[in-house]
Amino acid sequence: MTKAYWLAQVDVADAEAYKAYITANAVAFRKYGARFLVRSGTARVVEGQARGRTVVIEFPDIAAANACYGSPEYQAAIALRRPVSTADVLIVEGYDGPQPADRAAG
Repeated sequence: MTKAYWLAQVDVADAEAYKAYITANAVAFRKYGARFLVRSGTARVVEGQARGRTVVIEFPDIAAANACYGSPEYQAAIALRRPVSTADVLIVEGYDGPQPADRAAG
């Protein structure tokens, strides 16, 4: 079973109000087995553009990632986030195939 990920870029306009979203999203993330891999931190844009905050969240599989986003718990959290931030969110299935080092050896 291949893992899946949420890739999010977020600009937060009101950091204090955004805290309510962070508290609320924890309910859905726990329910669907989410695990933060990246939660902002130091970043360097080397191509294109980025928003102020970058988040990568791992899920057990694509079904869990999609179910979490569509869940009533997460939709309630989104209602808190949208008035105080702008976000681009992508749900993507992970890759478990050959890697460059694998190809060079074979």
